[in-house]
Amino acid sequence: QVQLVESGGGLVQVGGSLRLSCAASGRTVNSNAMGWFRQAPGKEREFVAAGTWNGGSTYYTDSVKGRFTISRDNAKNTVYLQMNSLKPEDTAAYYCARMKRNWGTQSAADFDSWGQGTQVTVSS
Repeated sequence: QVQLVESGGGLVQVGGSLRLSCAASGRTVNSNAMGWFRQAPGKEREFVAAGTWNGGSTYYTDSVKGRFTISRDNAKNTVYLQMNSLKPEDTAAYYCARMKRNWGTQSAADFDSWGQGTQVTVSS
């Protein structure tokens, strides 16, 4: 069983940057594609980004393309989300998860082993 723990969230001003980390324990996720989602209060959980086990392929939701980058360090069993040029609409709790199936999916149902989330707040 895999446990995922996110960290790195916080309060940042518009235009600022944060790097989120997702550390895996219990079992390695080095052979799994991984993803990031976010959920703002009163809204559904939204796909943000996903990357293959070796980081060779990635894809993003349109609203973060060119600003966010997903990457990983398999030696550390950790996945990252670098977030630049942050906007108020990026404010949400951010979650990482392991992809079960369907590369290219943006559905939360295709992911499992969710972490507890880390809060990102962008102030204007």
